[in-house]
Amino acid sequence: MFFFNKNTNICIIIMSIKMLKLVQKFLQINRYSEIKNEFKDLFLSHPNYPSLFAITDSFDLLSIDNAAVRVSKEQIVDLPSNFLAYFKEELILVEKAKSFVRINTVKKANQKMSYENFLLDWNGVIVAIEPNNVVARENLKVEFNWLKYFLPLLLLVGLSFFYNTYSLFSLVFLITSIIGLVVSFFIVQEKLGVKNSIINKFCNLSTNSSCNSVINFDENDNKWVNFSDLPLLFFSSSIIALLVQPFTSAIFIGFLSLLSIPIIVSSIWIQKFEIQKWCVMCLVVSFLIFAQSVIWFSSDLFTLDFEFNTVFPFLFSFILFIPIWTVIKTMLKNVLESENSLKELKKFKRNYSLLNFLSKKVIHTNGFEDLRGLAFGNKSAVIKLSVIISPSCGHCYKTFQEAFDLVLKYPDRIYLNVLFNINPENNDNPYKVVVERLLTINRSSPGKTVEAISDWYIKKMGLKKWLKKWHVDAVSMMINQEIQKQYEWCSKNNFNYTPVKIVNERLFPSEYELNELKYFLNDFMEDVEVLEKTA
Repeated sequence: MFFFNKNTNICIIIMSIKMLKLVQKFLQINRYSEIKNEFKDLFLSHPNYPSLFAITDSFDLLSIDNAAVRVSKEQIVDLPSNFLAYFKEELILVEKAKSFVRINTVKKANQKMSYENFLLDWNGVIVAIEPNNVVARENLKVEFNWLKYFLPLLLLVGLSFFYNTYSLFSLVFLITSIIGLVVSFFIVQEKLGVKNSIINKFCNLSTNSSCNSVINFDENDNKWVNFSDLPLLFFSSSIIALLVQPFTSAIFIGFLSLLSIPIIVSSIWIQKFEIQKWCVMCLVVSFLIFAQSVIWFSSDLFTLDFEFNTVFPFLFSFILFIPIWTVIKTMLKNVLESENSLKELKKFKRNYSLLNFLSKKVIHTNGFEDLRGLAFGNKSAVIKLSVIISPSCGHCYKTFQEAFDLVLKYPDRIYLNVLFNINPENNDNPYKVVVERLLTINRSSPGKTVEAISDWYIKKMGLKKWLKKWHVDAVSMMINQEIQKQYEWCSKNNFNYTPVKIVNERLFPSEYELNELKYFLNDFMEDVEVLEKTA
């Protein structure tokens, strides 16, 4: 396991983000594109982020077969076609070819290197995963989700062409404004911190280009309208004006583009001399505005005399969009801030020491192992999960669903025992018969237990319908004794409520959802291994 130097906080952030991209590319190569974002959430919220253990543990939680091992350098011919490795004390992605290896680092991508040179600085540590043999369609929705926002615009353009006549002059202005709006949308997206892999590649064409550095150069986000918002407001207002009055609006927009040239020059100056990085998207916007101004200035339509009805569509749209965009931007910021806070909370909750501190010992464990409930999973599993539920408890439906899902996902690592807390002498309880029949079915026809309990707790079948489907001839005295035994054990521990969740004879904290147990599977296994060694 490794960690970055705590004294270099900026480097930590940059290297961690790049490491994440590297691992996501590794997942994509092995056909796990659909869970890249899920991996991101698990990795960023891991308490040991950004360590190698955080990577492999996140793979485990996603049920991706993986191995982090040290192998001899001679074994490279037997290794998978791609894997993560440590090269010069840096995590890299390695893709094997016949006569060379292609390596991707957090600094550079697609470097070709001979096997001899690679072996010199490789320490033998690798992380390999089993490729996804179930080939799924690429999740285009993630990358092209923005398209849905431009569908209304396409409809408006169609209506405008139906009602208005477009000259070549006005058509050029409309096309350049639409392109400008799309690029402006991505600029704002980058400003808000929403990443897009396609735009990321476009913005980092060389070592001298970085859209993020330029767009976030102006850190004063308390303004109503930020510098990065201006292209969005300009091009959106231009499009509305052109759709209403194509010809006259194009002339006025050309005039405004000419007035914008000092801002363009200032932007280029800042990129060249102050930031010393180029924003490709900003340059595209600058080029479009400059092109509009040149087209207007060199045409026969050049004029400085504008009537009110000529400027009204643009000015009205611009003034209207400012408060609308201010409200939308504030809402988007709040949503993104909430997501970031949630990630930090997840990271805090995934601290195993905190879970242990909040977990309380069961007061009276005597007789617990003798309770015979409904058992699911591997009986020799390291994690013994017991849930004490009641058929009339509303919260128990969710608890059983989460517990059963854990066993389905990790059948070799979790053993589930379902117990019931119900007074066998209370004949006024109409739900007592559900427990009686479930335990009877489990004893006489264990193959039907899953369906029977799923009908009640997962499908939430009504009482009459469930009793009709799951009829039993008689409830034996042994079943009644078992219900009595479970009820008395719960009473002895003052469990006068349901659900109760017990993991390895400790109460699972109410501050955690049961499905969050999956985050601590490796920790529980390590605890058991330590106990076995010291025993």
